[in-house]
Amino acid sequence: MKFSTKGTYGLRAVVELAKHYGEGPVSLAAVAAEQGISEAYLEQLMRSLKNAGIVKTTRGKAGGYLLTREPQRISVLETLRALEGSTDIADCVGSDASVCENACTCSARPLFLKLQSRINAVLEETTIGELTEDHIEQKKRIEHARLS
Repeated sequence: MKFSTKGTYGLRAVVELAKHYGEGPVSLAAVAAEQGISEAYLEQLMRSLKNAGIVKTTRGKAGGYLLTREPQRISVLETLRALEGSTDIADCVGSDASVCENACTCSARPLFLKLQSRINAVLEETTIGELTEDHIEQKKRIEHARLS
């Protein structure tokens, strides 16, 4: 399984919003600048996240984007599904296994099902809040190393 830039950039954008959770809306321009993502592309990602109920928008001079709930209550799995549509490693393990003509006879399918189950468990258990905490700690370590 390999996530596209939609998944990677979308996660980065959601983490950026999580860093400012409780402080009010964050402008698209601010998220784009901090994460190095074009505003046009970011707008597309935010639309997907909004449709999934992960972010909401506010209008006006101080408008922008907000998470709809606490970062600790948003799973990485939910976020990636909103962005990627699926986290399936193979067609035969998805919700439409009939796409694969060999799903019933494939000797590799049991392995794929086991892997998919574990991947989904990790993605479901990991929250945006955890990613945000890890990101903040990583930036602190980098800054500390740079100053040493």
